[in-house]
Amino acid sequence: MQREERADELVVHGKVDWKGRKALKHKHGGMKVSLLVLAAFGMENLATLSLAVNFVSYFTGIMHYELADAANMVTNYMGVNYMLSIVVAVLADTWIGRYKSVVISGIVESLGLALLTIQARVGSLTPPICDLYNVRDAHCEKLSGKQEAFLFIGLYLLAFGSAGLKASLPSHGADQFDERDPKEAMQMSSFFNGLFLALCVGGAVSLTFNVYIQDNNGWIWGFGISTVAIVLGTIIFASGLPLYRIHAAHSTNGILEIIQVYVAAIRNRNLPLPANPIQLYEIQQDKEAAVEIEYQPHRDIFRFLDKAAIKSRSDEQPENQETPNPWKLCRVTQVENAKIILSMLPIFCCSIIMTLCLAQLQTFSIQQGSTMNTRIAKHFNIPPASIPIIPVAFLIVFVPFYDRICVPFLRKFTGIPTGITHLQRIGVGLILSSISMAVAAIIEVKRKGVARDNNMLNALPVLQPLPISIFWISFQYFVFGIADMFTYVGLLEFFYSEAPKSLKSTATCFLWCAMALGYFLSSIMVKIVNSATKNITASGGWLQGNNINRNHLNLFYLLLSILSLINFFVYLFVSKRYKYRPQHPAVTGGNSEE
Repeated sequence: MQREERADELVVHGKVDWKGRKALKHKHGGMKVSLLVLAAFGMENLATLSLAVNFVSYFTGIMHYELADAANMVTNYMGVNYMLSIVVAVLADTWIGRYKSVVISGIVESLGLALLTIQARVGSLTPPICDLYNVRDAHCEKLSGKQEAFLFIGLYLLAFGSAGLKASLPSHGADQFDERDPKEAMQMSSFFNGLFLALCVGGAVSLTFNVYIQDNNGWIWGFGISTVAIVLGTIIFASGLPLYRIHAAHSTNGILEIIQVYVAAIRNRNLPLPANPIQLYEIQQDKEAAVEIEYQPHRDIFRFLDKAAIKSRSDEQPENQETPNPWKLCRVTQVENAKIILSMLPIFCCSIIMTLCLAQLQTFSIQQGSTMNTRIAKHFNIPPASIPIIPVAFLIVFVPFYDRICVPFLRKFTGIPTGITHLQRIGVGLILSSISMAVAAIIEVKRKGVARDNNMLNALPVLQPLPISIFWISFQYFVFGIADMFTYVGLLEFFYSEAPKSLKSTATCFLWCAMALGYFLSSIMVKIVNSATKNITASGGWLQGNNINRNHLNLFYLLLSILSLINFFVYLFVSKRYKYRPQHPAVTGGNSEE
């Protein structure tokens, strides 16, 4: 008997090895194996971040798109990238598994980058080199249909592959730890901190080395290095197959269960709610089954969803009690999980505006930098797309400082293990994003003032940079970098901790989905602003045309700052009304009141 208990301690429950056998703690998973996941995640960001911040230059300078169109292409690409992560996460959890999802996504992303490399190399796949003196007069030849099709195929293969890695790598890395083991639970927390650190380190290399190569050695080398990085990252990850803990056979689909609650609630809309919630349907469990099956106590919120758990007369028949139709009758736990997702929705919506601001730093702010003096040494010019290295480098230092110094200090005053709550952390980031856009507006006023004072408003920026240092725009990046750490890490922790057990593996994708909507909203905002201001500006709109010196980017930044401030006050209202889910739900059968 003791030998069986000892053997049971060595087994990781719910995890198997690559051959389908039970995973063993001493042989599979753990912090050392998770380093392979961190390396792959860092390589993915190394390959793609430089593209995200420098694609506008590629689309305008090489592919001859107008600035507004190029900015929209970037934001659409980023939006599709993040939105697809939800789709890939569902496929990974219910069909192909997370390990296969990572490998397949790495191959697809490598293919997309390879196609972009080929297009940059083959002259017939790009438009003729443009005479820079004629850019302002739009004499540059546009892409042909064949060239544009090749571009979009490569671009969106890249987006799909990147989405798969973002969706599957964090959850697969978390699978390497046993949450029921206190020691491994602490290691899992360190893993998520390491995940963000890997993101920053990979981003730092991307924003310096990759951007320098793209700007000085050409896009053939730029795309080629990104391709090599993804291939290498995929190989590093795949090499750990014999050592990984792999999530065991899939259970029911959490998203499908949420949909079933709404369908059942609509079908039972005419049934009266019982006065006592204990009369709602919940499976009865014995003690052994309760360990493995999640149970959530009933909460008196969103009562209309409770109708999904109302037992009709047909459901009370003995033959229907064991396997009721889930599209007509749902467990109380299933209903409560749907309530949790619904209550998280306002927080989710408030996080979208911040990505709208981030999109401008990856598009228009890069164009700001391209008009300024980039020299930092006698023979060295900093690429405009490398300016985000300032907040990234700061985060590499500040994240460990915040985790090791600030959190324990705050914990003494608040009694909260994380120092401040997830919602408080998100709120700090949201107000800082508004400040960042206000700073960006002020810096743009100063930049245009220099252009006006030197009679350079009509000068072609790429040929005649302004006598103002590019480091002026580092202020807006610096403020937003701090906002990024607070809001996005806070959102990641919030979505993961609050999501139902059946949706834990896809919880991180809620953040990517919010970012996707922010990028799509950015494209819409640019078009709306240009349309609304086309008759009140000489340039035909605040953001119209390729000469940023003649645009009104400062007013656009100010508008975003005001929208972000309004969004912050909305967030204060909804966050105060939010009720955290029970962190230690009951595991015995039957219903109970919280």
